[in-house]
Amino acid sequence: MNSTVTNRARTRPLALAALVVVLLLTCVASVVFGARAIPLGVVWDALAHPSGLEEHLVVRSLRLPRTLLGVLVGLALGAAGALMQGHTRNPLAEPGLLGVNQGAAFMVVLSTVVLDVHSLYTTIWFGFAGALLASVVVFALGTAGGRGSTPVTLALAGSAISFLLNGLVSAIVLGDRLGMEVYRFWHVGSIAARDYTVAAQIIPFLVVGLLLALLNAPGMNLLSLGDDVATALGQRKRRTRVVGVLAITLLTGAAVAACGPIAFLGLVVPHLARALTGPDYRWLVPFAALLGAIVLLAADVLGRVLTGDSFEVGIMLALIGAPVFVFLVRRKGLVRL
Repeated sequence: MNSTVTNRARTRPLALAALVVVLLLTCVASVVFGARAIPLGVVWDALAHPSGLEEHLVVRSLRLPRTLLGVLVGLALGAAGALMQGHTRNPLAEPGLLGVNQGAAFMVVLSTVVLDVHSLYTTIWFGFAGALLASVVVFALGTAGGRGSTPVTLALAGSAISFLLNGLVSAIVLGDRLGMEVYRFWHVGSIAARDYTVAAQIIPFLVVGLLLALLNAPGMNLLSLGDDVATALGQRKRRTRVVGVLAITLLTGAAVAACGPIAFLGLVVPHLARALTGPDYRWLVPFAALLGAIVLLAADVLGRVLTGDSFEVGIMLALIGAPVFVFLVRRKGLVRL
């Protein structure tokens, strides 16, 4: 066991560098491949010497913003998934467990139906506000009673708020055709039809969220030993959980507000990362973030190549993620967190 741990510790930096290289190659593939492949030479010309050619417009106006947004959302959901599973000690947890997805969905539908908001750039802010508000309510319920939050209370509060908001969303969209269309388009999960403005709106929240996630990692290592042990070692459990929930909220809320809920990514990716890094969250969080971006872009490219952009990335990830997750469970079992 000691030799295994030592070998893993030695290979982590190399594996992390390899993931960065794979991510760069995946970004190149995302720009080159699609419903119609564009040669690398043409892509370079579009970047260095842009003109009015159709291929140049496709590269600069469609594929580059799509790739950038895919990287940002993948980084966010991968890191948030690792933190979520750690804080709830539940290997089946995913970033939306805090009610983030349904909070964002409720505000997106409400802004469209009640406030008559139709601009994507404005809707994002309503979605993020809903995600943030839902997380605050869940954390407040999870800490009610003066004993502080626990993995069980957070999970129960998140489930209760999610079911409540899901019912409210259904009540609104079933009585409004426009609300139903907006909800259907948003809920499928997509990084298409977004430009640089969308990425610029969410980057500040993602940067802060990723920094908080990295700061939260050492405390997660202590919490994984048990609350009593963490307290005996001087760890402030409440502060660690507050920072973790805030990081999850910022990362998931920004990603979901911009692209809708992306299925399976935050659930499967942490398990893939844990197989490479072991249980050390100082490595698990960055590995999960990079793997999230790689998997998201790869699924998007695969969907464009195979279906001509008919399947959004949320659908492709559900089709790919379900069998992969079943394979992981059957082969190794779920890690006890």
